[in-house]
Amino acid sequence: MIQINKLSKKYKDADFHAVSDLDLSIDENEIFGLLGPNGAGKTTLISMLGSLIKPSSGSFSINGLTYKENKNDLKQIIGIVPQEYALYPSLTAFENLSYFGGMYGLKGNTLKQSIGSHLEILGLSKFTHKKIDSFSGGMKRRINLIASILHRPKVLFLDEPTVGVDVQSKNVIIDHLKQLNADGTTIIYTSHHLNEAEHFCTRIAIIDHGQLICQGQPKKLIEQHENAHNLEDVFLAKTGKALRDHA
Repeated sequence: MIQINKLSKKYKDADFHAVSDLDLSIDENEIFGLLGPNGAGKTTLISMLGSLIKPSSGSFSINGLTYKENKNDLKQIIGIVPQEYALYPSLTAFENLSYFGGMYGLKGNTLKQSIGSHLEILGLSKFTHKKIDSFSGGMKRRINLIASILHRPKVLFLDEPTVGVDVQSKNVIIDHLKQLNADGTTIIYTSHHLNEAEHFCTRIAIIDHGQLICQGQPKKLIEQHENAHNLEDVFLAKTGKALRDHA
């Protein structure tokens, strides 16, 4: 589904590449985790694959479509859930979702029914006409997710989709993502919640300093590393224990 070849990104005036000569293949219908310390290049990689920023060099394709030749078509088959809330706080949930659905060409009863269905599944029906600025963090996360899947994307990119939410919201979000995947959506997911990634992802890649460090099924990676009892142990063995503060 996704083929990445020697993909690199260096920001203006930066000393180092955020992503450097990265090669990676992601199969159709995977739940693929992109893991790494702060500043490893995860968000930059997702931003390039989501056509939000232009690569410095290299190439990638999604479902056979390339950034250079099929940028507009590419955007129609992907959904992106950013780390920050991408919502208009002064608008209601329904108004926000109508706006984002309309950007993907949805309208009329099709759009209205899709909004209603997702709000029901994610437990937000009674807040349909409430303004977003009155919502809790977990509720905003769920609306953020709905905004990205109304058009039934083939590929869904998630950047820290459960950060800062309560346990109940996290479980609802994860369960819905599993159902989307079962219905045919390929999921690419970043998170610092390694226990969550270990049980949620079918395969993971650990990146650091913009480069691929290792990849594989979580269980097999744990088995391959001596004294590793979980994915966190593998992660620390590969990336070290030094703090990764950056500004």
